[in-house]
Amino acid sequence: MKCLFSYADKYLQKSSWKDLALIKLCLFAMGIMAGIRIPEKNRRAAGWAAYFVFLVTYLPLMSKFLCIVTEKDD
Repeated sequence: MKCLFSYADKYLQKSSWKDLALIKLCLFAMGIMAGIRIPEKNRRAAGWAAYFVFLVTYLPLMSKFLCIVTEKDD
């Protein structure tokens, strides 16, 4: 578990405000998908929109995180 926190610290040190904004959008989209309380007629469209936002934000965040995890320590 300590290793995961050290990776998170490295990630935050190398992140800009844009990365943190992507994290917030990603979590927001995941929250919409998990607790969708929208009328039945609009639920499908809102779910797909949230899914799209989640994918668009999650993929770059995870690619950056995986680069940090796999880089060699100096």
